[in-house]
Amino acid sequence: MSPQAQPVPVRIPFNKPYMTGKELWNIAQAHTNLHLAGDGEFTRRCHAWLERAPQVHKALLTHSCTAALEMAALLADIRPGDEVIMPSYTFVSTANAFVLRGAVPVFVDIRQDTLNIDEQLIEAAITPRTRAIVPVHYAGVACEMDTIMALARQRGLLVVEDAAQGVMATYKGRTLGTLGALGAYSFHETKNIISGEGGALLVNDPAYADRAEIIREKGTNRSQFFREQVDKYTWVDTGSSYLPGEVIAAFLWAQMEEAESITRRRMAAWEQYHRGLAGLEREGLLRRPIVPPECQHNAHMYYILLPSLQARTEVIRRLKQSGVNTVFHYVPLHSAPHGLKVGRCAGPMTHTENLSERLLRLPMWVGVDAAAVIEALCQAVA
Repeated sequence: MSPQAQPVPVRIPFNKPYMTGKELWNIAQAHTNLHLAGDGEFTRRCHAWLERAPQVHKALLTHSCTAALEMAALLADIRPGDEVIMPSYTFVSTANAFVLRGAVPVFVDIRQDTLNIDEQLIEAAITPRTRAIVPVHYAGVACEMDTIMALARQRGLLVVEDAAQGVMATYKGRTLGTLGALGAYSFHETKNIISGEGGALLVNDPAYADRAEIIREKGTNRSQFFREQVDKYTWVDTGSSYLPGEVIAAFLWAQMEEAESITRRRMAAWEQYHRGLAGLEREGLLRRPIVPPECQHNAHMYYILLPSLQARTEVIRRLKQSGVNTVFHYVPLHSAPHGLKVGRCAGPMTHTENLSERLLRLPMWVGVDAAAVIEALCQAVA
């Protein structure tokens, strides 16, 4: 193969997991402490960090955000035939957690500005079978939570926040994941604060705290036993093994200690993208993200909306030739094979279908060369 025919290696990856430099030391310390199973000293530190938000009654590390959502479904006592309202434009775990309990995901269209669930369409989706609403804070930009919470209180529904992308982001000054009765975080390697795989359940309503602890510990009251609240522990509820090992918590604690610095550096890259692409938006070549004034996002991602699916496909191809790796995002769940089988739509999915075909995510990680990406993108959309 001639040099001209060889593929260009990716110079700028879509994601590059960030390490603070303390992670491996913390893992060694966990070993020195002779505790590598879950709920050791580093887990306790992580719980305390998550519980710094005043609305959080109890935080529980899990081995993934998926696990946290599954715990929420168990806590909600979701039964076969129950309905759970959510956007279709989300990761499959949002629906799977409730489908595993026999529920029907009811998909609602998204807003054109934030790509979050359209809060004005939720009430029409409620039926006598509706048990919960699951708002997903896309790109770390909050849903319109005051409207959602008021409707949930009026109709007696549980709100479970899928805040997988929302660590260090707020809505009207309140931390995402702490506004509903329950909230779920992700610490996957593509997120802002990472542990490779990992998550957390935030229990904001004290009524769910004791049972959440039991569900996480395989349905036993083991945690109460170690606090000497019971003289022996036994199987008392349905549960599973949702807690991560101490190695994961040790890695995560290093990230949590640097969370503000990580967020500032990501925000700097996000702002550089936003300023640098303003001209292309004025020319009508793309649309930049829209962040409502009441939302403080966390620079989880920077995306653009291109004029069409065809335009997006061509831009991805051109950027790859320039050594810039970009990706699109979710295939809407309502159009996926299993979504067609187990879910239903509450009305047209106009914005979901249109925007999902046009969205392109740019590389976003601590240290990304945003200027080089902008330069390549300017050439790709020309």
